[in-house]
Amino acid sequence: MSAGSGSKGALRDRAARLARLLPLGPSGGPQAARTPFVLLVVLLLGGGLITLLMLNSSLNEGSFQLTKLKKQTTELTDDEQELQRDVDSYSAPDALLRRARGLGMVPGGDPAFLEPNGTVKGRPSPAVGPPAPPRPEPAKAQETADATPSPSASPSTSPSPSAGTSPSAKPSESASPNSSVEPSPSSTGR
Repeated sequence: MSAGSGSKGALRDRAARLARLLPLGPSGGPQAARTPFVLLVVLLLGGGLITLLMLNSSLNEGSFQLTKLKKQTTELTDDEQELQRDVDSYSAPDALLRRARGLGMVPGGDPAFLEPNGTVKGRPSPAVGPPAPPRPEPAKAQETADATPSPSASPSTSPSPSAGTSPSAKPSESASPNSSVEPSPSSTGR
């Protein structure tokens, strides 16, 4: 019996050592120590997934804004190029010449330059415009004024032959200077 009692004693010693290593008390055993670790891992994984989702949606929103801004930039570049073509067409020499002549301007003469010391370099010449159109003779001007009465003409600008003039008076004497002759564009001061 001594051999069987020795093995029973050894089993008790082992059970006591195991009881010290793994306490089986009211705390629920070894699963109680794992619960906080599992919760920590689940929270870290959940937080990481939520952060990844927020980062992904933020990048997508930025991508949409970038696409919208690129489209807007393309449209504005097209508008700028169209406006630049308009500016170039208006600033072309032939277009400037045409518009200047329409305003009655003429090319300038030779310029003179003022030196920093106050002396004048060069000899200026006046601008020479195109020859003025020939003025109609006063008799022809009177005939055209009588033949085509204009509704905007006032009685003071178109004289009538019966308004105190003698039949022997010349039409050029009775016509006012502004009645039928329009000033040339170069004499308007524009």
